[in-house]
Formats: sequence, structure tokens, C-alpha cells
Amino acid sequence: QVQLVESGGGLVQAGGSLRLSCAASGSIFSINSMAWYRQAPGKQRELVALITSSGIINYTDSVKGRFTISRDNSKNTLSLQMNSLKPEDTAVYYCNAAVKSGVITKPTWGQGTQVTVSS
Repeated sequence: QVQLVESGGGLVQAGGSLRLSCAASGSIFSINSMAWYRQAPGKQRELVALITSSGIINYTDSVKGRFTISRDNSKNTLSLQMNSLKPEDTAVYYCNAAVKSGVITKPTWGQGTQVTVSS
């Protein structure tokens, strides 16, 4: 059993910053890509940022230059530094990881953390 636990969400004013963290635990052999997704009310879940095990990073256009994704492979953790936050960043943010346990690699999701940006 593998668990992803997010932390760091909250309420912030526009222009402010938050840092999200995600910790993976359980039966983990290795973790391939890790990512942050978000889902705003009434909208589909969207990819925010992704980082591969070798450090290749991709961001969705709307967060480029404002968000920074990072990971610590030795600790199986993932972070998202969010600066210059906008009201449209308001959403539930989910950690996602492609976790290899034994011979199987499967996508694993955290429970989500709420980020609310007030104008």
C-alpha cells in the first residue's frame, strides 16, 4: 500500500505565496514521474506541473514563471512553490506519482489540499 499525503494549502491574498508538499510512504521500490494537478469547482482536473525522476520539468502555461516544482528522490517528497498567486489559482491541488511497487508501476493520488486565493 502506497500513500501520498499533501500539506501546505490554505487561504492567501492575491500576489502572495504558498508552498505545497507531498510525502510518499509505503511499499515503494521507486517513483517515476511526480506531478501536481488541480481541480477548480465545476472544472476538470488539470495538470499543473510535472517532474520526471531525472529532473525534466514541464509546467502548464498559466503557471510558468510563478510556480516551481521540485522533488527529493531520497525522501520521496514533492514540492510546489507558488508565487504571485492569482484568484484563478484557487482549486484543490492533488499530488500524483507513478509508483513502482514490486513489478507494477501505478499512478497514485493524494487526498488533495485546498488553495484559496482571495482578490
